[in-house]
Amino acid sequence: MRAHTDALAWLHGIWGLMGVLAGLSLWVFAIGTDSALLDLGSIGGAEHAAVWAFVASGAVLALLGGVMMLVGRSLGRRQGAGRVAAIALAVPNLVIVPFGTALGIYTFWVLMNDDARRSFGGPLRGSPRPTLEGA
Repeated sequence: MRAHTDALAWLHGIWGLMGVLAGLSLWVFAIGTDSALLDLGSIGGAEHAAVWAFVASGAVLALLGGVMMLVGRSLGRRQGAGRVAAIALAVPNLVIVPFGTALGIYTFWVLMNDDARRSFGGPLRGSPRPTLEGA
């Protein structure tokens, strides 16, 4: 299972890098659109809103891509918070067809396994939870 966890860490990092690059490309597209509209002299309210929509979308993509890269790094280091974050981010990834769907399913398959839970220091499935009564 260690090989699957390492592969999952790399896949999260690559998916995050693709998000950062997509965000940067939208920023470049926004700059080009803005300069072309200024050159044509036809920048109005709708055009200005479109440019800012590109900037905002690029910022969101770059931010989420950075988060995915950090999750991949923490999965590689076997940090428990990385496991929880990867499972939480797998849910919205399921709707991004086809790679996000495959990554989300693979994330659930790898990280919900008892071997992965053990390597990340989490409780095993079906194990009793500690109570405060014995303390």
